[in-house]
Amino acid sequence: MKTTILKIAVLLFVTGCASSPFGTKVKEPFRGSAYESNNRFFRATGKGESSSDNIARGKADIDAKTMLAGQINTTMKQVADNYMGQTENERAADVAEKFQSLSRQVMNTDMADLRKIGEQKYYNEKEKKYTVFMAYEIKKNAMFRFMKKQAKLDNTINEKQQALIQKILDEEEKKADAEDKN
Repeated sequence: MKTTILKIAVLLFVTGCASSPFGTKVKEPFRGSAYESNNRFFRATGKGESSSDNIARGKADIDAKTMLAGQINTTMKQVADNYMGQTENERAADVAEKFQSLSRQVMNTDMADLRKIGEQKYYNEKEKKYTVFMAYEIKKNAMFRFMKKQAKLDNTINEKQQALIQKILDEEEKKADAEDKN
């Protein structure tokens, strides 16, 4: 009798320690450093769920691309802010605004060198639902080169601003290229 009570107590203790107050940890695809942004790449993953596999795939695609666009926009804002902080130029705010406007325009039209690095689809028979995971990456230096081309085509940017924007993008491209060589 004592051994049975002891066994039950140990079993309850072990199962109690195994669970978390947050629930069971779930391992989803495309997690880890290979799917996170770094000095060379912008990376993002997305997840979509639906009873239709095409809709689930579309949701995952939009989710991943939205995350990428947000990262790129944040990086460009930081680059512009750094430029404003480093320069004594009275036109720095105007150049930074043009630079940020250019990055928004690029994000609204196209993301340069976008590569799908993974896609996985699951079907839950019980819930009759598809779940799709998707992962994308963009090489930073390719994105900066694309932005330089777009800046040259933008008629609202004067020559002086154009030169400053090209200089800013050249510096960022060099940083990304330096990481490529390491």
